[in-house]
Amino acid sequence: MDRAGGGGGRLFQRRRVCRFCYDKTPIDFKDVGLLKNFLTERGRIVPRRISGNCMPHQRELTTAIKRARTIALLAFAEER
Repeated sequence: MDRAGGGGGRLFQRRRVCRFCYDKTPIDFKDVGLLKNFLTERGRIVPRRISGNCMPHQRELTTAIKRARTIALLAFAEER
């Protein structure tokens, strides 16, 4: 049955390619500019399904973010 409102199905979205596999860029905990791209405005780590990273690179990225937080290169949470 076709509805008057249209829609009805999900839109096809292309699967995101892992940025680190594609560019062969290393993940370094000292590269704060790169790590900030994978944090929300509240300071949480962006999940893999949203960022499009592969599992090994997502794990490496998470470890790098946690290391940068430990030595105070990144904040644990944004101030209000």
